[in-house]
This record gives sequence, structure tokens and C-alpha cells, in this order.
Amino acid sequence: MIKLIASDLDGTLLLNGAQKLPEDIFPLIRRLKEMGILFAAASGRQYNNMKRLFAPVVSDMAFICENGAVAFWKDELLYENFFDRNLMMDILKAVEERKDTEFTCSTKDYHYIMPKTEEFRKLLQNEVKVDCKIISSADEITEPCVKMAVYDKEGVTDEALEYWKERFSDRCRVVTSGFAWIDFIPFGTNKANGVKKFQEMLRISPEECVVFGDEYNDIEMLQAVKYSFAMSHSKAGVRAEAHYETDRVQPVLEKLIAANGKMEEVV
Repeated sequence: MIKLIASDLDGTLLLNGAQKLPEDIFPLIRRLKEMGILFAAASGRQYNNMKRLFAPVVSDMAFICENGAVAFWKDELLYENFFDRNLMMDILKAVEERKDTEFTCSTKDYHYIMPKTEEFRKLLQNEVKVDCKIISSADEITEPCVKMAVYDKEGVTDEALEYWKERFSDRCRVVTSGFAWIDFIPFGTNKANGVKKFQEMLRISPEECVVFGDEYNDIEMLQAVKYSFAMSHSKAGVRAEAHYETDRVQPVLEKLIAANGKMEEVV
């Protein structure tokens, strides 16, 4: 019997750049709760942004945020991991030097940004709808940072990824997180931390868990459970770490519900 389901958002539940969840996910989350199955959204996004996305069912689920740096359940912060401030400052300096590149510095409650263009500000505040603080100097970031991210509107190229890895992969994990984003994650921080926290709290085994993901920042989460699904459009390296593939999350959840939580009947 499955007890926990964790799903990535961008590229997994949110397909083709969507910034609004499909309506058919909400009744599925409610039904899963009735069956005693906890649904957790696991994303590089901030908590407040994720709550807005899942507003109709926010009290029925849990949240693994900022690539696993923080996790919430019933609006309670379960843990929080911090980013090294010296590393944060070095990444900001590198962003300043690299043309057409923007950054977000995530804290528990805000994304700090120093937008080079009005387009980037509008993207975060009006389209993605994150809670931002616009600053003119990195010295204004006074709260502990939990995640750094770099944005390139033209999309992450192999050259760009190699550039950032060469600069910082000896100090943190450097991974793609969607079409235009690269995330910088402290060593030891990943979405599997949140999955394992809920496994521990609820006394759930990996065999009682299902996860869905599509990017390299999902790999540890895919490795942490028996029933792991990579999206069919994922990169080959991501698909290789999952046991199964799917085009969409919802049909798998519908089959699981129909099978009364017995995943072996679904796969």
C-alpha cells in the first residue's frame, strides 16, 4: 500500500512552461488524502509560491521546497538548510560579469533579485508569481540563503552549464532545473531529504513511496523510493535513474486510486 507520493512541478506537473496547475490534479490529491496517502509537491520553488499554486488543496498535502532545502507540513517548518554566504557572494559576482544572466537568491520567505532587465522582474513577479525583494546591493540580503539559481532567457546551453560547473562544482552541486534555469545546491541538500523526512515522521518505507521528476535536481528523489517515474521528455541521464516513465502524472495517480493504493497492480 502506497503511503507517500512526491512530485516535481516544472516539467512534471507543470508542462510546456505552464504557470498554473491543471484542474484535474486537485480532486486526485483530495482522494489520495481520503485513502491515507500523503501527496507532497517537491520543487525548486519557494513555499509561498507553491501554496498559491495548490491553494484549493493546500491543507491536504505537504511541501518540499527550494530543492529540498526546506520542507513544510500543516504550515509547520520541518527543517531548513543554509547556503554558504561566501559562495553566494561569489556566484553573484559571476552573474554580474556574465552578460544576459540573472540570479535569484532564495530565503525561507523571499527571492532576492537584482534584475538587469524589467523583463526578468515581470517574469518572476507577474508570471511565476514569487515573493520577491528587489535589491541594489548584495549587502541587503540579510536572511540566510537556502538556494541560488541563475536564469538565462535564451535557455541553458551545454556551454553555459559547463561554465558554471567549472566555476562552482567543487563548492556545490550545479544542476539544470528546467529550460532556462541552473540551480546551485549545497552538497547534501536535495529533494530526497524531504522525502526521507516524511518517511521518518510517518514510518514509511521506500517501498511505500512513489515519486515523479524530470530534471537532474530530481535524481536523488528518484533514487530514494521503489516506484520512481521520470517524465518521458526527460534527458536520458534522468530517465536512467528512474524505474518507470510516464507522459503525465495524473493517469498514474488515477490508476493507483482505482487499485486502492496497490502500486504493484499499476506497474
